[in-house]
Amino acid sequence: MNELKQVTEELLVLVEKMMNEYKSRRESGEKGEFYTEVKPFADEVKEKNDRWKDLSLNWIKDCKPKHIHFPQIVNTFDNIEMLSVHCFFPESSYNRFISHYQSVSYVLGTELDELKEK
Repeated sequence: MNELKQVTEELLVLVEKMMNEYKSRRESGEKGEFYTEVKPFADEVKEKNDRWKDLSLNWIKDCKPKHIHFPQIVNTFDNIEMLSVHCFFPESSYNRFISHYQSVSYVLGTELDELKEK
């Protein structure tokens, strides 16, 4: 449970980084360099995201939280992967990026709240 809480908090920090990266890329109009920026960041996120998904799915199975369900975890996992790459490209759809960012932030925040209650 503590590990899940820690990984969730770390992912929230990474998601904020993605938002900041995206905003600065939109302002500058510069794309991220794939091998020096995009791939290393996406790999770091993937490692955490994979761990988070496994821990979250087990937690749901064991603790049956009220406000978090399997499909949300799977969708959030996919959205985090997408955001970790799209944040480096200013031409990524603004509305889509913001929508996925808000969705991910909500699920991670809700999960943290539930973990703190238990």
